[in-house]
Amino acid sequence: MKEECLICKAPLEYLETGVLMECAICHKTENSKTRCVNGHYVCDECHTKGADAIISVCMDEKSKNPIDIFEKLMSMEFCHMHGPEHHIMVGAALLTAFKNSGGNIDLAKALPEMYSRGRSVPGGACGFWGACGAAVSAGIYFSIATDTTPLSEASWGSSNLMTSRALGKIGEIGGPRCCKRNGYLAITEAVSFSDEQLGIKMELGEITCSRSHLNNQCLKERCPFNKSN
Repeated sequence: MKEECLICKAPLEYLETGVLMECAICHKTENSKTRCVNGHYVCDECHTKGADAIISVCMDEKSKNPIDIFEKLMSMEFCHMHGPEHHIMVGAALLTAFKNSGGNIDLAKALPEMYSRGRSVPGGACGFWGACGAAVSAGIYFSIATDTTPLSEASWGSSNLMTSRALGKIGEIGGPRCCKRNGYLAITEAVSFSDEQLGIKMELGEITCSRSHLNNQCLKERCPFNKSN
């Protein structure tokens, strides 16, 4: 979907301060800074409807390449060009590839936990929080893979370093946001970091974006995954 609004396909606008809005789909009201220029608001819960399919897809996946898994998830009906579903998908792809590459985790428990944590990272966090949800998702992945809690020692630091590594790469490119680009960057950093910290070697191939024509704010030649590069 090249247009932004899920209701009328009009561009989105971002307000300086949050206002009470009614979701055009489920009709619940909540405070938000995001709506389309025609006034439509869609809550994160409705925006990610169907994303629970991530769990079953990943449970059946055998690939050791998290980008391949991420691409499969992005091609599913629930996934839009941009949206908080990516905050689940990045970490889920990494957990799956980690397990398939020899990582010692119970994927049947890890994926629902990833889904729960990832859904709590709101849409627009990249701009409003200064912490892209794709990078946070990579940090969640590492936290789950290492059984990290707020009381952990070494893995607590490593989980935060994982997020910071991904954020650093994302920040170097600059904005505006692209959930696909930021997902690629977060995953590639996580693959490298997992090898360094955990000795698990996931697979990676060349990454070329096939969705730039769907993104009104595509960076074109500034994006490392653009076909022109």
